[in-house]
Amino acid sequence: MKPSETEFVSIPGSNEKSEPTGRVSARSLPETLPILGLSDIVIFPGAVVPLLVETGPSLKLIDDLVAGDRLFAAVLQLRPEVAEPGPEDLHGVGCVSRLNKMVKFPDGTIRVLVEGLWRIRLDKYLPPAPYLRAHFELLRDETEDSVELQAMLRNAHKQFEEIAKISTILSDQVKIAALNTEHPGHFADLIAANLGLPLIDKQKLLETVSVRERLQKLLPLLNREQEVLTLSSKIQNDVATNIAKTQRDFFLREQMRVIQRELGDTDPNANEIKSLREKIEQAGLPEEARKAANQELDRMQQTSPAAAEYGVARNYLDWILALPWQQETEDKLDLPAAEKVLNRQHFGLAKVKDRLLEFLAVLKRRKEIKGPILCLVGPPGVGKTSLGMSVAEALGRKFARISLGGMRDEAEIRGHRRTYVGAMPGRIIQTLRRVESRNPVILLDELDKVGADFRGDPASALLEVLDPAQNHTFTDHYLDLPFDLSRVLFIATANWLDPVHPALRDRLEVIELPSYTESEKLQIAKRYLVPRQLEEHGLTRNDVKFSDAALRQLIRDYTREAGVRQLEREIAAISRKAARKIVARNGSAQTVKLEAKELESYLGHAKFISESAEKIAEIGIATGLAWTPVGGDVLFIEATRMRGRGSLILTGSLGEVMKESAQTAVSYLRSQAKKLDLDFDDYGKYDLHIHVPAGATPKDGPSAGVTICAALASLMSKRRVRSDVAMTGEISLRGRVMRVGGIKEKVIAASRFGVKQVILPEGNRPDWEDVPAEVRAKLKVHFVKQISEVLHLALAVK
Repeated sequence: MKPSETEFVSIPGSNEKSEPTGRVSARSLPETLPILGLSDIVIFPGAVVPLLVETGPSLKLIDDLVAGDRLFAAVLQLRPEVAEPGPEDLHGVGCVSRLNKMVKFPDGTIRVLVEGLWRIRLDKYLPPAPYLRAHFELLRDETEDSVELQAMLRNAHKQFEEIAKISTILSDQVKIAALNTEHPGHFADLIAANLGLPLIDKQKLLETVSVRERLQKLLPLLNREQEVLTLSSKIQNDVATNIAKTQRDFFLREQMRVIQRELGDTDPNANEIKSLREKIEQAGLPEEARKAANQELDRMQQTSPAAAEYGVARNYLDWILALPWQQETEDKLDLPAAEKVLNRQHFGLAKVKDRLLEFLAVLKRRKEIKGPILCLVGPPGVGKTSLGMSVAEALGRKFARISLGGMRDEAEIRGHRRTYVGAMPGRIIQTLRRVESRNPVILLDELDKVGADFRGDPASALLEVLDPAQNHTFTDHYLDLPFDLSRVLFIATANWLDPVHPALRDRLEVIELPSYTESEKLQIAKRYLVPRQLEEHGLTRNDVKFSDAALRQLIRDYTREAGVRQLEREIAAISRKAARKIVARNGSAQTVKLEAKELESYLGHAKFISESAEKIAEIGIATGLAWTPVGGDVLFIEATRMRGRGSLILTGSLGEVMKESAQTAVSYLRSQAKKLDLDFDDYGKYDLHIHVPAGATPKDGPSAGVTICAALASLMSKRRVRSDVAMTGEISLRGRVMRVGGIKEKVIAASRFGVKQVILPEGNRPDWEDVPAEVRAKLKVHFVKQISEVLHLALAVK
């Protein structure tokens, strides 16, 4: 049963039946009443409501009512979706109602007009035949003649008057009837029936027999309804005001333009159009860009300033005119001065500086850049970003940095097309506008951190940017015009090249920055880090002095890194504590001298133990060398065996390649057991377990092959591996030791950990020359071709 909006009109000869409305006596009510379930309306006493009847039992009920006394009980359903509700689907309180009018329609539905008479509480239901009937108890209003009740009635009257002023739903008849009703119960029922209250609130009001309690429940509902209507009215007025103001401004501007045209005066937008046209002529734009700008200006001239397209066109022209189509800085190609700048700002890195100076020398000869893009690859904290800034200073060019870390949207490089709301050019064009030069040095930082998702692959968009054969016609999606990027010096940085797109890697000339040695870190700390941190903490060299011994111990015991970032943080911590000491003694002139023995009082216990490599006292342990994106590292590989069925167990978050290296090592040692004097006779009765500590860190690669082989050989021969030997290299089933990468980083890490001897593949002999002389002097190197040579050097004598 649903509310209906049908207008009921008596038509002679129609199938409509009606009866003059009149009050029915409560004494004439029958013992039982048919039940009509209501899905989304609550009928109150005194309310006249139109309803739509659709379901079969309800249609039969209406037909029977027309033929009978026309009285029934209207009850709200607990679940509106139930078509034929049972006793469990109905509320316990409803309203005795009378059918006043009925209209049948060709689609089989019936519209009825009903009038609420009394509240009732349903008592006992009769079996449906074919609709529900129930015994009931008549509920009469419990009223009282008190001052409080009259005050509540007046308050309700006042609130309803406010609601009536702003409501567009209430009819004039309802407003007049409510304001002229003095009976508190009748007033509450009338208001509840006609206000847009939630069904559950209406049902609660219907179930409330006490007039005083009914008004108490109604007053907060009236207050909330007033607030909602007030806010809704305000929103509608604001919207209407904004629309009216926009339309008014548009018509006034159009009238002004017509009047000024009739008077021969200048169009108010003509000055802006004229100014933009002059800027286009003076900007020195390429022919294609000038043509596109003039076309956009002509389109803009025909558009009303109030239209959204006008702002889009103006923004596009601003971008075209703001770009440095002809502006550039003059290069300072003075190689001695450039070398001086590089040496002043960076210590060491001789090969890197030589390559940069060679690049500048070629640039001086050719006056243009047509070579590959430089890519500085190295661990964090070795100075890749600052090298790019130094190159810009040496050339006298402007410098800009674009961080690519986490970039996943291709539009970040190429921009958005102008069809999108809020479209903007990509980061490349934005950077050129910001630096106001067409030949800056642009550093593409963290190239290896570029991602990709459903929005595209930024690395693919960089192919055009970094290709010298294509970037002279780089086209941004927003501008849709070619811009010459060939004069821009792009320098990329990365921690490692494996994640970089292969096609993009092919366009890069890689310059590797190695890890710093201990002596290099000492010099960097003395020349750059200490002075910078003293200045940042308001100190001078006379306030705090670091001894060389203190800096060396700081490097050994409190940092273990390829670069110097952690070292600078530790120096900053010492500077803060020193500043506090100076302030505590009221700025006395006494200098704070930092010696090695005082480090613990400033920084606490040593974070790393600067002793020789781990003392190997058991069989089945070997020391290996590893490469990571943050520099070289030393790892220990452990092997053991226990009774089993000849299985090989591998643990320590190992990758597939490293697992295959372990299997290769086992196969080789088993095949050469007699030759190598290894005990594999009872192999099928034991399980082998190989573990690489730091299990939470993923590990992979073939370079641990010789270390795994040495650990297994130590286990099976019962001979310890020498503690002062570390090794790296890939192995084959024939027992060959093959070339691996990252030798420089691995050897520096071995030196840092106190290793005395290193075993390297014969194929890596040329890489030994790239290791700093200081590190080579500390280590004894053995180049090997066969695993048998490794075992001879690594295994201690029984």
